[in-house]
Amino acid sequence: MRLVIAIFLPFLSFFFIGKSLQGIICLILQLTLIGWIPAAIWAVYALSQYNTDKKISEAQNQS
Repeated sequence: MRLVIAIFLPFLSFFFIGKSLQGIICLILQLTLIGWIPAAIWAVYALSQYNTDKKISEAQNQS
């Protein structure tokens, strides 16, 4: 579900992962039609990094 949000509403995905400042910057970028594609790519990348960091943190806590 987060991936779909990252593609269609990129700025909102930053707020879901707790990065408000980047969400505001992404919203400004997204306001232009040309900036929508880079904003979506940036949001998908940030979401994947968030998921990776979360998995690494969980693995370290289990040790």
